Amino acid sequence: MKPGDEAERIAAGYLQRKGLALIETRYRCRWGEIDLVLRDRDTVVFTEVKLRRSGGFGGAAYSVGPRKQARIIAAARHYLAGKREVPCRFDVVLLERLEPPRIEWIRDAFSA
Repeated sequence: MKPGDEAERIAAGYLQRKGLALIETRYRCRWGEIDLVLRDRDTVVFTEVKLRRSGGFGGAAYSVGPRKQARIIAAARHYLAGKREVPCRFDVVLLERLEPPRIEWIRDAFSA
């Protein structure tokens, strides 16, 4: 399993243990990709998972910049098209390493 795939699996399990329900993994459309789509009560949560082995260049949080955010937002709009209106938010799960996992969950990391 690739490190990125393992990071997404670890993040999904972590969020499920925190009470979120997994809806979909790796949602893709022509505008972008969303690593995890989950439900937190009545809210749809679009989650970007980032794995960084080094804190250089700002660490994992730095890699979800405005351009990446715009692609995630566009993919989320595509995902929600035609569905009934529900609240949504954008979270980021940062993993600094896989073994043992060191996880940081940033709720409402950015907004549309």
